[in-house]
Amino acid sequence: MSADGAQRVLLSGNEALAEGAVQAGCDAYFGYPITPQNEVPEYMARRMPELGRVFVQSESELAAISMVMGAAVTGARAMTSSSSPGISLMQEGISYLCGCELPAVIANVVRGGPGLGNIGPAQSDYYQSVKGGGHGDYNMCVLAPASVQEMFDLTFLAFDIAFRYRNPVLILSDGLIGQLMEPVELRAPAHLARTDTSFDASAWALTGADDRPPRSIKSLLLGDNVLEDHNRDLQAKFARMRANEVRVDLQDCADADYLFVAYGTCARLCHGAAQQLRADGMRVGLVRPITLWPFPDAALQTAAAHCRHMMVVELSCGQMLDDVRLAVGSACPVSFNGRTGGSVMTVEDLVAAARAAFR
Repeated sequence: MSADGAQRVLLSGNEALAEGAVQAGCDAYFGYPITPQNEVPEYMARRMPELGRVFVQSESELAAISMVMGAAVTGARAMTSSSSPGISLMQEGISYLCGCELPAVIANVVRGGPGLGNIGPAQSDYYQSVKGGGHGDYNMCVLAPASVQEMFDLTFLAFDIAFRYRNPVLILSDGLIGQLMEPVELRAPAHLARTDTSFDASAWALTGADDRPPRSIKSLLLGDNVLEDHNRDLQAKFARMRANEVRVDLQDCADADYLFVAYGTCARLCHGAAQQLRADGMRVGLVRPITLWPFPDAALQTAAAHCRHMMVVELSCGQMLDDVRLAVGSACPVSFNGRTGGSVMTVEDLVAAARAAFR
């Protein structure tokens, strides 16, 4: 137990995500096994029945996302998880969830790709996650945990945002954070009141119409301008999300001449590299986006105003790099350092790269 009475336990990132979902009130989990996220359905297979809740190992990822949709239309707090190829199979269902304005939580523990790739950690699903991997004009809030504690905490936030906006939310992790083990405080984050009225689905859920007029939830919208009007309503909702849901962690940025920009596993490595470089007299900071969508453009613009050089670090061939360059414009040079295919750079690699680039 910690000093304030919160329970501290040793969990893997995947287990922390699953327990976070349980404590956030997840009513139903549907999923299909794939490495490196198998600890999530394994954990939920035990915990959900213990609490009288629903756990189903589906026959495929397509079935899992369809089951999530079926539960979501009733107002249930529904969730699924997978890894890269499995999330690709869910894209049509995710588009349907957005089109129907249904809350759900989806976790992607990213592995190397493309194709089946390998089971090493990667961040190469960024485009798919923040640009919309399915058809149509839609967005999901995308949360990027950088620790096992955040795997727990951000799952609470994911359910909160999903119901506040009636929209699916994606937790974008990777194979390293999913398998990493760290102490976790099992306590609801202070930002979330579980009695939040946004969780009240009585005004829209399909629960039977004995005592109210009938309702329908659908994404097939025919008739002149009906779908266009719906898309405009969705864009207005996404604008509210951009205004209210941006989250970013700024580490030693106030006096920094040089900045790393990274999320997830890479942010952990960049933190260590920045500390080493500061010890050597270089003023280096870190901008860590916690929401990859909406992206922290304003924070990057502010940081770039007094920065001599930014380095984007990713476990990909360079995907978030595009959004950083769009945000920063010509305010300062932006370079890139990346590994791909399940390979991970070291802190020493980043220190050497920064010394070469930041001079």
